[in-house]
Amino acid sequence: MADTWLPSLITDTPQQGFELAITLSRRGVKYTQPDPEVLHRLRPEYAEDHQALTAASQVVALNFQTVAAANNYWRK
Repeated sequence: MADTWLPSLITDTPQQGFELAITLSRRGVKYTQPDPEVLHRLRPEYAEDHQALTAASQVVALNFQTVAAANNYWRK
């Protein structure tokens, strides 16, 4: 983890927060499996697996929950 790509969880809007949650989820996969060849080889397997897609959605939702809490749920 040489580069700092996440200076803050604070976003201006819930939409930006959701997009950050997706980025966090994708980065997590990339850190777990850093070999792009393996990632691309496995993609067809999970892309058509409803359980894998549901699990991915749950990870995004958990990350969105974290970002929303960090942003005080965008309350002013």
